[in-house]
Amino acid sequence: MSEDKQNLETQEEQVVETPDVQEEVKQEAPAKEVKEEAPVKEEKEVVEEAPKTATPATKEVVETPAMAGPDEDFDWDAFEQGDVVGGQNHEELEKMYEASLSTVVEKEVINGTVISINKREVVVNIGSKSDGVISYNEFRYNPDLKVGDTVEVYVENQEDKKGQLVLSHKKARLLNAWDKINASYETGEIITGFVKCRTKGGMIVDVFGIEAFLPGSQIDVKPIRDYDAYVEKTMEFKVVKINHEYKNVVVSHKALIEAELEEQKKKIIATLEKGQVLEGTVKNITSYGVFIDLGGVDGLIHITDLSWGRVNHPDEIVELDQKLNVVILDFDDEKKRIALGLKQLTPHPWDALSEDLKEGDVVKGKVVVMADYGAFLEIAPGVEGLIHVSEMSWSQHLRSAQDFLKVGDEVEAKILTLDRDERKMSLGIKQLKEDPWAGIAEKYPVNSKHNALVRNFTNFGIFVELEEGIEGLVHISDLSWTKKIKHPSEFTSVGERLDVVVLEIDAENRRLSLGHKQLEENPWDVFESIFTEGSIHEGTIIEQMDRGSVVSLPYGVEGFATPKHLVKEDGTSAKLDEKLDFKVIEFNKEGKRIIVSHSRIHEDEQRAEKQASRKQTAKAAHKLSENIEKTTLGDIGGLAELKSQLEDDSKAKAEEMAKKAEAKSTKNEEDDK
Repeated sequence: MSEDKQNLETQEEQVVETPDVQEEVKQEAPAKEVKEEAPVKEEKEVVEEAPKTATPATKEVVETPAMAGPDEDFDWDAFEQGDVVGGQNHEELEKMYEASLSTVVEKEVINGTVISINKREVVVNIGSKSDGVISYNEFRYNPDLKVGDTVEVYVENQEDKKGQLVLSHKKARLLNAWDKINASYETGEIITGFVKCRTKGGMIVDVFGIEAFLPGSQIDVKPIRDYDAYVEKTMEFKVVKINHEYKNVVVSHKALIEAELEEQKKKIIATLEKGQVLEGTVKNITSYGVFIDLGGVDGLIHITDLSWGRVNHPDEIVELDQKLNVVILDFDDEKKRIALGLKQLTPHPWDALSEDLKEGDVVKGKVVVMADYGAFLEIAPGVEGLIHVSEMSWSQHLRSAQDFLKVGDEVEAKILTLDRDERKMSLGIKQLKEDPWAGIAEKYPVNSKHNALVRNFTNFGIFVELEEGIEGLVHISDLSWTKKIKHPSEFTSVGERLDVVVLEIDAENRRLSLGHKQLEENPWDVFESIFTEGSIHEGTIIEQMDRGSVVSLPYGVEGFATPKHLVKEDGTSAKLDEKLDFKVIEFNKEGKRIIVSHSRIHEDEQRAEKQASRKQTAKAAHKLSENIEKTTLGDIGGLAELKSQLEDDSKAKAEEMAKKAEAKSTKNEEDDK
């Protein structure tokens, strides 16, 4: 009984230790048959044969070194017979296995090796018990990723609920991204980025897991016409700006090229010569010219150097990416500017101009350019002449050239001047018509009457047009016999018709002197007999000024009265629109001037009364002196009565004069206030 019990205990001990051996075999033995068949067979044999072979099997396993060696040195026969390792040797094997595994700490960045790649996932080995699976999207920036590459990963969790190792490549990149970007910005190091997509004004680039901005102007030295061609491309960049506050990064691909181009420009410019012909490619087209790439350095063909003819826009002559020959006109070593020409490669059209062409000839052409001062007429490709606005019509009333011509019109013109050396030509259209001033004296003789069109005003008169090309001036003084006109606009308006009479002709200077008032007889010959000095007429004040007032008199004539002549009998001054009697105190026929006075009327009346009073007093005194000798006592009473009468009359007149003086004094005080 005791032996059976001991054998049973030994058997149970071996059965308990068997799974440990089985687990270690699974971890180290790569052979499939060990993983699949060995455990099953081992269990059966251990259960059946344990009583007989338990002790020696343990001893043989301990002595055999195959357990620590490679697979080919493993003693599979002993394993199949149930010779398993247990006790102290088993613990040593566990330590050896654990030592073969790398130490993994969560929340840290370590390097791993790519062992498998498919469309959805990337499997990375970091030396742990299990491998990590990472989404392929995290490696999208690196389309060249392959098995065996070393990548950075962030250990999120050594073992999740499913027992899976959780890794992240994106987080590993982000943790070190800003340090790398700052370092590359300070050192100028070239970095690699992945262009993710387009955005307004440029592109979004993935740099170390951070989205950086690539401006459109920093993609290439050449203008970019197709931004989509750069999407999902891996390119080299240089960090040119970092905004730490907003976490913004700006990169440039152009900066990498410019340094090389700068050296290339110096070499090319050093070999340039004026007049040299080079081949170039149209790089950019603007409204003012065309930029040509000469193989690393750019030159400009100004719009005026594209063609001998008139060019509205450069795209009429060239197109993008077109290859053409150009000639160097000038260049600046310091500013690295090159002026190019295209038209200079062809003969000048003026050189092919017919020698028979001369001044006075009539040519036909097309209007190519309009300006306020004239129109340019192209009579042959590259040969133009100017028709000045003054040569478009015989009218002296100058207008805009657009009133006569427009771009595209085909007209005939006469050559007025021709300078082949300066390559200039002036043309005229009006010369094809008869000069209206020819025979002007016969058409518009002096004193002839006509109806003219009012064209323009000046401060001194009105310009009127009798017919196209013939204009005359009506001076402001020749508009009316009676009215004082300050500006012609008071008399008529532009565009109205006006009857005139020819006063004078200056055919040499093409001038006509016209008049309007001369259509009527001079009324001042009649006024001379009506408005005699001292005559009194009723008038109305129509205008008041500081120096006096204008008075409207009968027959449409106007007079003038100074302020002192507008004082009424009660001491007040006459007001605007007030109707009063005025006395003519001056009449000037030559100057067509009449001076009138209202105050002179009552002043003359007062003066006449005083004179009459003096005459009456003198007459009474004379009569008294004659009768003194004949006076008797009976006449004394009569003399006393006469004396009393004279005294009463004198007193009454004194009182009346005192009242007038007082009224005048009151008026002056009111004026002063």
